[in-house]
Amino acid sequence: MYKKFRDRAEFYIVYIEEAHASNMWQMESNVRDRVIFTNPVSFTEREGVAGACVRKLGLEIPALIDGIDNKVERAYTAWPDRFYVIDTQGRVALKSEPGPFGFHPDKVSALLESGTLW
Repeated sequence: MYKKFRDRAEFYIVYIEEAHASNMWQMESNVRDRVIFTNPVSFTEREGVAGACVRKLGLEIPALIDGIDNKVERAYTAWPDRFYVIDTQGRVALKSEPGPFGFHPDKVSALLESGTLW
């Protein structure tokens, strides 16, 4: 989706509080993908974990990092993860259910295809 629409829309991953920290709730997929981290307690630590996740997962979408105060996560109820589409007026055009099970990329693609956001 990113490759298909990146010429028409801005895409970002926002790294928020670690959803599957090794000192909290570890998932098998984290072990398999070798992205095993404790929950960062400073912005510097969060920055390091976010960078490692981007590299290890081979992410191409630009990444932003929420502050250690989790202000963005709280404003968008983003934990553990969500898709958001924001229109050109700054309004939320689509908010997914929590992921990964609440993700429906087909809805995002349809909205981007429609051209109604710009």
